[in-house]
Amino acid sequence: MILLRRLLGDVLRRQRQRQGRTLREVSSSARVSLGYLSEVERGQKEASSELLSAICDALDVRMSELMREVSDELSLAELAESAAASEPVPAPVRPMLNSISVTSVSGVTGVPTERVTIKAPAEAVDVVAA
Repeated sequence: MILLRRLLGDVLRRQRQRQGRTLREVSSSARVSLGYLSEVERGQKEASSELLSAICDALDVRMSELMREVSDELSLAELAESAAASEPVPAPVRPMLNSISVTSVSGVTGVPTERVTIKAPAEAVDVVAA
């Protein structure tokens, strides 16, 4: 299962680390406790929109940029999850073929004049004797 709070926390952590900043610096600037920010980054706590706004301001990142990156991560996670869940496509099963001989008799002598062998799936052929 994909958890949005984990993806959001991963993106926030990457943003902070790209800037070379510590949790303490960002938590102080955002006016949020260090422990709470740590839990948000680890995906253990859901961040409110107010908290996200304060963290984005502290990181000098637009919330729309943050959410776009989260959206990209979510798309990739969904693709990976669906690929892992889908079963491999089975190889086509070849139907068992039965031979059917058809002999047509014509003339007075009763000598067969034509012989045809048809190979077809057993369930696909109905043989009707005339």
